Amino acid sequence: MRLDELPQSDRIEDRRGGLSGLPGGRSGLGIGTVVVLGLIGWALGIDPRLLIGGAEMMSKTGESQQESSAGTPPSDAMGKFVSSILGSTEEEWTEIFARAGQKYEPPTLVMFSGATQSGCGLAQAAMGPFYCPLDQKVYLDTSFFQDLERRFRACDVGSKTCQFSQAYVIAHEIGHHVQNQLGLLPKVQQAQRGMGKVEANSLQVRVELQADCLAGVWANRGQAKWKFIEGGDVEAALQTASAIGDDRLQRQSQGYVVPDAFTHGSSAQRTRWFTTGLKAGTVSSCDTFRTEQL
Repeated sequence: MRLDELPQSDRIEDRRGGLSGLPGGRSGLGIGTVVVLGLIGWALGIDPRLLIGGAEMMSKTGESQQESSAGTPPSDAMGKFVSSILGSTEEEWTEIFARAGQKYEPPTLVMFSGATQSGCGLAQAAMGPFYCPLDQKVYLDTSFFQDLERRFRACDVGSKTCQFSQAYVIAHEIGHHVQNQLGLLPKVQQAQRGMGKVEANSLQVRVELQADCLAGVWANRGQAKWKFIEGGDVEAALQTASAIGDDRLQRQSQGYVVPDAFTHGSSAQRTRWFTTGLKAGTVSSCDTFRTEQL
C-alpha cells in the first residue's frame, strides 16, 4: 500500500502509554484501586484519603494530557500510518456527502494501549477496535493489528500487504460513523430495543456488513484518486475480512458455529460486501437492509 500521497489527519487523540488504563468513573479510580490504596495507607500508617487524593490528581493530569494531545498527529510510524488512513477517509467522505448536499463531520480517532475510557464505557484491547456513537470517536489499540497478523493469520506476518488490511479495519469503523451521520445507527438501536436477541443480532449483522461495504467504497474512491493499492493488497484485505468472520471465530473458540449468535456476519458475507463496495464505489450499493440474501 502506498501512503506517500495520502493527506494526514490531526483528529487523533494519542493516549498510548498514559494513565488511561485506570478503570473507573470520571476520576479514573475504580473501587479496586480505592481498596488497594486504603490497605496501603493502613499498613503504612498514612491517611488513605491522602493517597486516594493524590491518585485522583495523577489521573486527572493524565486525562488533561490526553485531551491536549488531540490535534497533534503522532510522529511514530504507526501513528503516521493511522493519521494517513484517517485523513484519506475524511477527504473521501467529505466529498461524497457534499455531492449529496450534506456536510460530513469527521470523527476523532483515539489510539490507546491496554484500556481507556470512552463515551460508551471502558475500552479494552481485547474488545478490538470500535466506534462509539455517543462521543463520535473510534477507539483503536493498535496491538489488534498484531493479532490480525499472528493470532488470526489475517495476512502474511511482516508483509507490506498487511497495511491495507489494517486500513480496511480503520475504514470499517469509519463506516459506522458514516452510518451514524446518516441517521442509520440511531434507528437500528431503537428498533433493537423491541426485539429478541436473535432478531437484534440479525439486524446488527446488517449494520456490520454495510460498514464493510462502506470500507470498500473508501478503497474504490481512494484508489481512483491516489492509486494507493498495490499487488496483493486486496487479497490481504479479503483474507482479513474472512479471518474475523463470526463463523470462523466461533469455530476457533468453541469448535462449532451458531448462526443465530452472529453479530458481524460470516467470513463469506464480510468478503462479499467489502468486494461489493470496492467494485461499485457507491453508497447506494451498500444497502444491506433491503436485501434478503446477505
